[in-house]
Amino acid sequence: MDRERQPQAPAGLSGRERFKHYIQKVGSGEHTSRGLSRAEAHDALALMLRDEATPAQIGAFLIAHRIRRPEPQELAGMLDLYRELGPCLSSATPAVCFGMPFDGRTRTAPLYPLTALTLAAAGLPVVLQGGARMPVKYGVTAMELFSSLGLVLQGLPLEAVQRGLDSQRLALIHLPDHFPLADRLTPIRDDLGKRPPVASLELLWTAHRSPHLLVSGFVHPPTESRAWKALELAGETAVITVKGLEGSTDLPISRACITAKARGGTGERVILHPRDLGCYGVDELWQDLDSWREQALAALGGQGPLATALTWNAGAYLWFAGVSASLEEGLSRTRQLVQTGAVLGQLREMIAWRAAAG
Repeated sequence: MDRERQPQAPAGLSGRERFKHYIQKVGSGEHTSRGLSRAEAHDALALMLRDEATPAQIGAFLIAHRIRRPEPQELAGMLDLYRELGPCLSSATPAVCFGMPFDGRTRTAPLYPLTALTLAAAGLPVVLQGGARMPVKYGVTAMELFSSLGLVLQGLPLEAVQRGLDSQRLALIHLPDHFPLADRLTPIRDDLGKRPPVASLELLWTAHRSPHLLVSGFVHPPTESRAWKALELAGETAVITVKGLEGSTDLPISRACITAKARGGTGERVILHPRDLGCYGVDELWQDLDSWREQALAALGGQGPLATALTWNAGAYLWFAGVSASLEEGLSRTRQLVQTGAVLGQLREMIAWRAAAG
């Protein structure tokens, strides 16, 4: 590790004392609070995950850090740790990796499981990640959504997830199964009642290690600009940021879609207009899993209230990923995949694969 990335807390301190130093840095007053270095942020998160910091210290740090907002080099340092300690996947061809809030969805009907199945049917490897129901929203999770379609992805060892990515072109990293160390902060998140800076990290992290397009959701513009800079520091070279539904990567059809291609720590704004391409409509509200299942299966067959949104989302990501030469071509390709039954076939094949995996 080079000097720039060495922890800067006084030498010889215990983990608890080092963490106290980090609290003092981020928790000082308006004029004296300072950001951590990349290495210090790496060390601070490691101390939290390894229980070397006390619960009181962790709570104090997370709230202070939330108020001051994490800086790009801090997010890069935390991302370094997730890459070191977390699961690893790879694919023979470039993948599309989606980063969205782990605390799920409560207001709008999710599209991303259907988008993922469509991209996989088009030959693109897709990597998702998430956990169980999580504070602060306790919204519906990727695992629950896929399970409602008959595809139970919980309880698979990482080796089986990798085989699924190889053969079925879709993988879901589930924190309790594949990264339990990161799941340790969930009770503290509940106690805090607010999203901690780790929630920003989760939008930037992927377990995929070979070439990929990383798609990261955001809500507020400052979050997006920090993501551009942090991901540049982290060496991500193909990044799309999306102001999606509830901070996810789901593109709305009720309004213009604000996205950007990140390059060199800044973003090249790309605004997509669903009205111009015949995809304008209502963003369907979330009701419950049973209702969503009916809508989702109908959409995979080109019918129902989610069908237009699926066409818009999958078509846009086929274009962003370079599979289609234009957005119009991506939309046309998506319609073809749906109409020929390829997307429903992808779901059936994955259900059969999961049954064989045991």
